[in-house]
Amino acid sequence: MEINVLFIGDIVGRPGRNLVYRLLSGLYRRYNLDAVIANAENAAGGLGITPRIANELLSRGIDLLTSGNHVWRKKEIFPYLEKSDRLIRPANYPPGVPGKGIAIISVNSKTKIGVLNLEGRTFMRPLDCPFRTALAAIDNMRKETPIIIIDFHAEATSEKVAMGWLLDGKVSAVLGTHTHVQTADEVILPQGTAYITDVGMTGAISSVIGMRKDIALKGFLTQIPQSFKPASGEACLQGVLLTIEASSGRAKRIKRIKDGY
Repeated sequence: MEINVLFIGDIVGRPGRNLVYRLLSGLYRRYNLDAVIANAENAAGGLGITPRIANELLSRGIDLLTSGNHVWRKKEIFPYLEKSDRLIRPANYPPGVPGKGIAIISVNSKTKIGVLNLEGRTFMRPLDCPFRTALAAIDNMRKETPIIIIDFHAEATSEKVAMGWLLDGKVSAVLGTHTHVQTADEVILPQGTAYITDVGMTGAISSVIGMRKDIALKGFLTQIPQSFKPASGEACLQGVLLTIEASSGRAKRIKRIKDGY
């Protein structure tokens, strides 16, 4: 048996959320989806996520929300992270940080999907090693399911590529997030792991990675820190469709998704 999983790239602000709400039921039918996972760390005003928005996304057909370094921007999410099994943060933060970095979701009575969220260190915070964190977590996750999907929220392409090679044959997919620019390097690695450097973003098209162009340009031209705001207008949903063999956890196909122009 094979399962189809849609992973939606970083949802940015209201334009990204509204597009997900408009398209998701059609995507379920078109791709015969068994599960939907989305990175939602930018869903609230372009930076962070609130409990209300998390619940809204989960009520519209998304099974699990992942995140990254911006998940901490809205302080009201801290207690929600502690209680929720459907919003996770990177697993390689220090002990005592709110929330969990691993989730197991049920597709049906016989099939489960394990999801591990990690954050890179190159050009980012000096967190615990994501590579060693991944290896330790996967050993435990495989006791419950062979289907394991990694959201690797990282800046450097080299770090993401290295994670793909480290985990080839150990997980079903290593999917890069954070840079908001969908890459064209999707591949099934030799041992059966689906890989892409960045799945892209779901947000306004006429923007700088989802944010208003005028504000972003002012920052680049003046070097003065700016308060970014999500752009408006037409949006695009980006992500990847994974087809995974349920018994082995091996990925059979990975397809880039761009919808909503």
